[in-house]
Amino acid sequence: MTLDVSVALCTRNGASFLPAQVRSICTQDLLPREIVLSDDGSSDDSVALVRRTMAECGVTSSVALTVFENRTPLGVTRNFEQAVRACRHELIALSDHDDVWHPGRLSRMAGMFEARADLLLLHTDAQLVDADLRSLGSTLFAALEVQPGELEAIARGDAFEVLLRRNLVTGATTVFRRSLLDVALPFSEEWVHDEWLGALAASTGRLDVLTEPLIDYRQHGRNQIGARRPTLADKLRKAMDSRGGKHDQRLRRAQALLDRLQSLPRPVPERWLQAQLEKVAHQRFRAGLPASRLARLLPVLREAAKGRYDRYGRGKQAIAQDLLERG
Repeated sequence: MTLDVSVALCTRNGASFLPAQVRSICTQDLLPREIVLSDDGSSDDSVALVRRTMAECGVTSSVALTVFENRTPLGVTRNFEQAVRACRHELIALSDHDDVWHPGRLSRMAGMFEARADLLLLHTDAQLVDADLRSLGSTLFAALEVQPGELEAIARGDAFEVLLRRNLVTGATTVFRRSLLDVALPFSEEWVHDEWLGALAASTGRLDVLTEPLIDYRQHGRNQIGARRPTLADKLRKAMDSRGGKHDQRLRRAQALLDRLQSLPRPVPERWLQAQLEKVAHQRFRAGLPASRLARLLPVLREAAKGRYDRYGRGKQAIAQDLLERG
């Protein structure tokens, strides 16, 4: 039996891109049952354009539309939270206003959920394009430098082990079961919505990935969250940057996830709870490093020898950052 799909479409001044995205949603071979549109204080005609494009596609009688118009912007994460709370069907597809879905995307992804009752969240690669949908000759996973070992770990059910090091889940490529909201709501103040959903899916059920690019992911000057492969110069600049408050923020994120996992009514696998406890300890170590680079050297080398940078961060890249950052 085909699972019914809701689309959580979040917009903010997206008039120049919205018609193409809405058309790509409304011409899928598996039509969604509803679109929940949450507009975050747009000053353009984004909402009217969604209505008009749906009418032009002839789907107004088959695809329900629910609209929220936020007079005061909520921000990306709260806007998506508002949208997904209102979604009524078993699968929820997240949608930004500036991308384009490939034909057959929904049926391909819904089929994975139909075949696997344990699957909570599925995300995919994406083709990177410019504002005019011209290919940039790269994909999202290439920009993220996704490694074969990470994909293999996800495939064998160890997605949480991968996400302990870094996030790979991009909301624009994501479909998840509505039941995931039982553990994910309310979204943490410390997390972006897609990262939070990925972490909860991987720790309480199964998260998987398709390496096929199933959307065109626009890169333009107004992306709220975009994707670009960092150059060596970018990495060096980041490593030499000021420590600022980013390590404190990462500690708060790690603690917020641990608090949620410990508060859930159904037990989380002990290995993931223990791993998150150790992640919190590692982030606390990094946040507490002294301002002096020289004084950081021995503590960082000791932490590295224990393998914690490899398990809970980006390995050598994170070590270099902790050694080179300005205090």
